[in-house]
Amino acid sequence: MSSKIGGGILFVVCAAVPGSACAMSDPRPCQVIGGENLPGGVGNAIAVCEVIERAIAAQAPNVRYRAEVQILSRSMLRATVVSEGRKLAEQKLAVMDRDLNASSIERFARALADEVAKAAKS
Repeated sequence: MSSKIGGGILFVVCAAVPGSACAMSDPRPCQVIGGENLPGGVGNAIAVCEVIERAIAAQAPNVRYRAEVQILSRSMLRATVVSEGRKLAEQKLAVMDRDLNASSIERFARALADEVAKAAKS
């Protein structure tokens, strides 16, 4: 992005730093931190966000939200969600007998969607 000021050109560099204006302007409502901890077969951080975004869109269409998902280990994750400007209770998932897999990510996404839908009704 650039703009002219006084005949010169001002270049603005945006770093994807949580809380920065650039991160806030990200059109995606989901962000994954620690995606390198995802086990193989689950997909990457974008795939996790896509599952969450689909689940929330199905249960709470037109609700504005922002989800930050932290992959804590190959078997544990947590998420904080702000829905319509209100912070919801932190959600956690830990799989005790194996790594995270596609079905555990989908269950977690449905749980987040349930919370967003409940908050939208209250």
